[in-house]
Amino acid sequence: MSGLTIAQKIIRSHLVSGDMAPGSEVALRIDQTLTQDATGTMAYLEFESMGIPRVRTERSVAYIDHNTLQSGFENADDHRYIQSVAKKHGLYFSRPGNGICHQVHLERFGIPGKTLIGSDSHTPTGGGIGMLAFGAGGLDVAVAMGGGAYYITMPKMVKVNLTGKLSPFVTAKDVSLELLRRISVKGGVGSIIEWGGPGVATLSVPERATITNMGTEVGATTSIFPSDEITRAFLAAQGREGDYVPLASDADAVYDTVIDIDLSALEPLIACPHSPDNVVTVSSIAGTKVDQVCIGSCTNSSLMDLLKVAALLKGRTIAPSVSVSVSPGSKQVLAMLSDCGALSDILASGARLLECACGPCIGMGFSPNSGGVSLRTFNRNFEGRSGTADAKVYLVSPETAVAAALTGAITDPRTLGEMPAITLPERFKIDDSAILPPASEAEAESVEILRGPNIKEFPKSRPLTDTVEAPLVLKVGDNITTDHIMPAGSKILPYRSNIPYLSQFCFGVCDKTFPERAKAAGSSIVVGGSNYGQGSSREHAALVPLYLGVRCVIAKSFARIHAANLVNAGILPLTFANADDYDKLRQDDKLKLVNVFKGLQSGQFTLLDETTGDTIPLTGHFTDRQQAILRAGGLLDYTREGGK
Repeated sequence: MSGLTIAQKIIRSHLVSGDMAPGSEVALRIDQTLTQDATGTMAYLEFESMGIPRVRTERSVAYIDHNTLQSGFENADDHRYIQSVAKKHGLYFSRPGNGICHQVHLERFGIPGKTLIGSDSHTPTGGGIGMLAFGAGGLDVAVAMGGGAYYITMPKMVKVNLTGKLSPFVTAKDVSLELLRRISVKGGVGSIIEWGGPGVATLSVPERATITNMGTEVGATTSIFPSDEITRAFLAAQGREGDYVPLASDADAVYDTVIDIDLSALEPLIACPHSPDNVVTVSSIAGTKVDQVCIGSCTNSSLMDLLKVAALLKGRTIAPSVSVSVSPGSKQVLAMLSDCGALSDILASGARLLECACGPCIGMGFSPNSGGVSLRTFNRNFEGRSGTADAKVYLVSPETAVAAALTGAITDPRTLGEMPAITLPERFKIDDSAILPPASEAEAESVEILRGPNIKEFPKSRPLTDTVEAPLVLKVGDNITTDHIMPAGSKILPYRSNIPYLSQFCFGVCDKTFPERAKAAGSSIVVGGSNYGQGSSREHAALVPLYLGVRCVIAKSFARIHAANLVNAGILPLTFANADDYDKLRQDDKLKLVNVFKGLQSGQFTLLDETTGDTIPLTGHFTDRQQAILRAGGLLDYTREGGK
């Protein structure tokens, strides 16, 4: 019998049920959960509906990091609600300003070898210290908080073998962009990426976390690094050396695919609009005028990242034509930058300091000028995500971002001179005063849940029927993201707990008439191309279509988390048996799915286009549990009925 990969070892030790053969469903015991406020309010409404008094995980944390712009009562009310739920039900609560969930969790809570799911697609950041961390929908997180298992299809194992060492001004971000350049935003679907090889020993934990964070953009189920002496040193610096556990794959572990990357052969890379895999070398487009630079996000806001930024900006002034923002990833990062004087160097350059939050990455402020070029150290550059519809957003490393800020144009950072030497401190500044512990079980009974008027009920679902008759209300193309389906931004995010209000923005990027037409239809079907639902894990991209009457989504292929969210919402996700049949369907055609229950069991479905007379074969492979969820009308109803 062959050896095991790191991920397989963690899965085996957390296996509740299922067969670890790729393609089989496995149920995993979850040690930790996290939520953020854009998705958390709905997750806690779902958790409350289950009637479980106290979370049953080892550690669950509620973070406030997305909707921190309080331009009305809505965000403040949601934060107050989440804080009261956390206090009553046994969660830790990270206050607004304490930092981005993934950065803070890495610093203060992540433990090698543990399982973590979070209602944010970049939860795999935890793989940087050897956690098996998954992005998931809020309903899945709510079930895990209640002690339920997390179900996934057993992934394939991909190893990225690193050799060599990064050259000056070449970074972990460039490693991620190189992988995206090679395998695309779809190349990791159905796989866990394990980073290994001798080059791993040259990467710090913050660099590893950047890489596992960006693994989400190749569609991977998750990404993971070994837990080694570098991991131990990071945890010791956080005062948590006792959490260290060594983790490595077996020497004879078998991988489905091996990808070799020579770190010393890389050069600075850049993802051009409007996809993270539209990658070229920085030098190839040098000279392109830049209007804005944003440094931060859960990808590149660590102390190491910002110490490099400060060192490169020291004694220099940003170009007059460029607006620059810097968002530290956590209060810890901000405090340490301040204490060592690096923050003064950043501010003296002319950069604007934003709070320790997601900010511009989620379209929450600092949108570019009309038609502007914005270089961002973020993980996504989907069209319109920045808050400016016609902006051109590029993804870069902090070093490349600084080079553009100083010159006013896309610039190879290797032209800046000698890279200053940066070393991480042996001890980080530890102040957990902004992380509030829950009430004791005895005290919890008297804690009141505080609800504002913006918090509305979970949308009502309908049990699946054997025949689904509905018009095709919307047909879209390839790589439709959850930002297309349910946009983010400062005007929309405050209504994450108000599905009826949110519904008026559904698919607004694609077709502003969709909400009105879907409501008028009562029941409807949406058709999409390849990689439908990529991007954020936000389950609102399933819940809002549910509210508007969408019963089925048919696509060439689906992103993993979104397909799971559709099932959880009681919406049937089906794929074309023959991709060319996508071209036969036209918007407004009257469609009919027949013998649905038989199809759930066989995996073969029949779609009748009653407008054209075409018969189109579809596929949809669902486990027994998923079939029961769909029949019940969604995971919440299934759980209420006693399903597990």
